[in-house]
Formats: sequence, structure tokens, C-alpha cells
Amino acid sequence: MSLSTKDKGQKSKVTGAAEETPKPEAAPAPEPVEAPEQQAEKPTEAQEYYERFLRCAAEMDNLKKRLEKEKADLLQFANENLIKELLPVVDNLERALEHGRQLEAPPPLMEGLELVYQGFLKALTRFGVTPIDCVGQPFDPAFHNAVMQEETAAVPDCTILKELQKGYLLQSRLLRPAMVAVAKNTQKTSCPIDVKV
Repeated sequence: MSLSTKDKGQKSKVTGAAEETPKPEAAPAPEPVEAPEQQAEKPTEAQEYYERFLRCAAEMDNLKKRLEKEKADLLQFANENLIKELLPVVDNLERALEHGRQLEAPPPLMEGLELVYQGFLKALTRFGVTPIDCVGQPFDPAFHNAVMQEETAAVPDCTILKELQKGYLLQSRLLRPAMVAVAKNTQKTSCPIDVKV
């Protein structure tokens, strides 16, 4: 197959166009010059971003601390509901011991009840449960629940005379307030206690 002279001329034009050397790229356009007001705003904007970053970092630290405290509290007070349910059992054992002493129950029965009662108290103590001592102490509404008042001049006003039901603390948290009888001085009354019946 032969090419005509006309075709050969066109072929040389096509190959000539492909063989042309690339032109150098144009120089990058210069960056636009910012106005002096915009240049002054940049450090202020950077400062605002830095302050926001510091606030976010502080919030994250606070969140971590709060979560660690909640986790520690959860581990420390995880058995709270179970212990609250066991406290009436301890109360019933105390009543059974008292009733057995009054009726002079057989010594082996009393010894068995005493061992069970002491076992319960040791188990509760291992988990951080402590009874609230209150007889002879001043009334504290945060730890005591006054259910009756007795008139007497022998002790100061608002002093606890009897403990009707023991109160308990779990670590430092109140599990159950003590139900108490409080002294009401017959000579002067300055104790503002509302007795719950």
C-alpha cells in the first residue's frame, strides 16, 4: 500500500504535532495579599481556637475523673441493695436472742443463735457495714429517726434514750437510720423534733 504525496504531507503534520516539545508551565500565580484587618484577625482567631482546645481538654479530664469516681463508687457500693435486704434478718436474730434470754431457752439453742448472729455481723463487717452507736448521743436527723419522745429531767434535751432499731452505715454512706426514742426535758423544751408515728 502506497501513500499519495498528499497523504504523506498530512502524516508528517500529524507526527510533527506529536513531536512538539511541551511548553514550560506557567509560573504559579502570586497569592493574593490580605488586607491588614484580615492579618490582624488571624492571631485572634488562632487564640480563640487554642482556648477552645484547652476547654475541650479540661472537659475530657473532668469526664475521665468523674467516670473513675463513679466506677469506684459502683464497686464500693455494689452490694448496697443486698445488704439492705439482709438487715431485717439481723434484726430478727437480735429479737430471737433477746426473747430466748427472757424465756431462759435451752443453752444449746441460744449458743447456736448467737453463732449465727455473730457470723452475720462478721460478714457485714467484711463488706464495710457498721452499726450506728446512738444511745446517750445527741439526736442527729441525718442518722436517726425519732419515733417517740420520753419526758425526763435526768438527761439533756434531744438526747437519745433508747434504740428501737439499729441503724447502719456502708463505708460512710447511710444504709438505714436508727429508730430511736429521744428525751424531752420537762423543765425546758428546746428540741425541735417532729416525732414520726
